[in-house]
Amino acid sequence: MPRLKDKAARLRLGTSTTRAPEVTQRRKDAMGKEKLSKATRPSPVTGVFEQSPQKPRYVLRLYVSGTTPKSLRAIVNLRKIFEEHLKGRYELQVIDIYQQPVLAKGEQIIAAPTLIKKLPLPLRKLIGDMSSPERVLLGLDLRPDK
Repeated sequence: MPRLKDKAARLRLGTSTTRAPEVTQRRKDAMGKEKLSKATRPSPVTGVFEQSPQKPRYVLRLYVSGTTPKSLRAIVNLRKIFEEHLKGRYELQVIDIYQQPVLAKGEQIIAAPTLIKKLPLPLRKLIGDMSSPERVLLGLDLRPDK
């Protein structure tokens, strides 16, 4: 049990002793039979406390119901908001729930238009025509550029 406690302390300090990922390889032994062996792949050297100088990239999905006025208004409003506040740092996928109902069912979409922020976590959902930039930014926990 002290080992787990010690490992938790090392993780907090950033001095983890985890092994490199293993890769399964097929090799032939002396008799010509194939056997699986495990080889370790060297892990990349990265700083534990090093912060990324880049701002996070946002992955968003907008589920719409065809070309209804509300859906079109949501698309226009979101593109305007994201170009103003997240220029070059977002990927917006527009998905029509009539053409791809399986995707909507998988995301448990109950109303349209619905915007889902996939990345960065946590996942957030917002329903409506996205006409209020403040509510959209607050609802998706986005930090606008200032």
